[in-house]
Amino acid sequence: MSGELERERLFIRPEQWYSNQGISTLFSTRVEAIYPAEKQVITESGDNIAYEKLLLCTGSSPHTLPAEIGGKLKGVYILRSIADVEAMQPEFQAGRKLLIIGGGYIGLETAAVARKLGLKVIVLEMAKRILQRVAARETSDFFRQLHRSHGVDIRESTQMTRFTEQAGRVNGAELASGEKLEADLVLVGIGGTPNTSLAEQAGLDCENGIAVNETCQTSNPDIYAAGDCTSFVRNGQRIRLESVQNAADQGNLVARVLAGEQVSYQALPWFWSDQYDCKLQIAGLNIGYDQTVRRAGSKPDSQSIWYYRENRLIAVDAMNEPMAYAMGRKIIGAGLHPSQAQIADPNVDLKSLVN
Repeated sequence: MSGELERERLFIRPEQWYSNQGISTLFSTRVEAIYPAEKQVITESGDNIAYEKLLLCTGSSPHTLPAEIGGKLKGVYILRSIADVEAMQPEFQAGRKLLIIGGGYIGLETAAVARKLGLKVIVLEMAKRILQRVAARETSDFFRQLHRSHGVDIRESTQMTRFTEQAGRVNGAELASGEKLEADLVLVGIGGTPNTSLAEQAGLDCENGIAVNETCQTSNPDIYAAGDCTSFVRNGQRIRLESVQNAADQGNLVARVLAGEQVSYQALPWFWSDQYDCKLQIAGLNIGYDQTVRRAGSKPDSQSIWYYRENRLIAVDAMNEPMAYAMGRKIIGAGLHPSQAQIADPNVDLKSLVN
């Protein structure tokens, strides 16, 4: 979106790499159905592709807003693929007004890029605070202040009722309060849904995604799944992770399993987000946390938030604190549980907690 990377650098591999590795590809090809009994995949054009083992990496699709409230108007965008970026990028012109629906990572990262390019930005979040679903209050507070310091107008506990338009193009929004906002373009970033239609058609078990076991095997022993489309059990709870790291780790695992290795998915989740000059790095999962501890950063614009559940350390958010992230990841990965007092004390060297 910022124009800092060439398009080709966004690809995982250049197209020629696949043929060089003996991998056959069918791009721009839609799968219509899977027939597990026959071990066949049927494409939209009617071609039959036989398989011995099948891997589903169907990802997820972003939520959209209904046409009845203007969700299909010109100038209303979602952000998922390179094509979405290329459609939206020409609209990013200095002085224009961008309205963002949703205060999650997609919305906030886009807000940061837009402000760098000189757009005026308003973020609407229906929940009480930005990042409420994924982060503690302290992390939300940090990023709210960061964005406001860069001129972003963040509105929390705010509901949009409909977009307004002129000649079929969005030109603003009406809020539940009755207030009307002007906008030249809109980004909708309100989460996504796993793409499970093929799995469901094939009779596979689905539960907030394609249900897989510790080897990413589905309810059919010859079909595997990896990435955003999957749900798996971690710490006794079935979860779904939308992250680059999870997709890469699960894909790598399936390749090893199909090559005959006896391995299971045990990777420690980690995530990141770049906003302005701030790098947020997250290790672990904060699901079910009941306590948080703030550790002061080494610089005025840095800090880390440590999550505990029943006095057990489960995750850390590190903002411009790479050492806190690295040590937190090691501590959690080793199954260690330093006290909250140790974490909060800036005189305690985090490295000492993993020795």
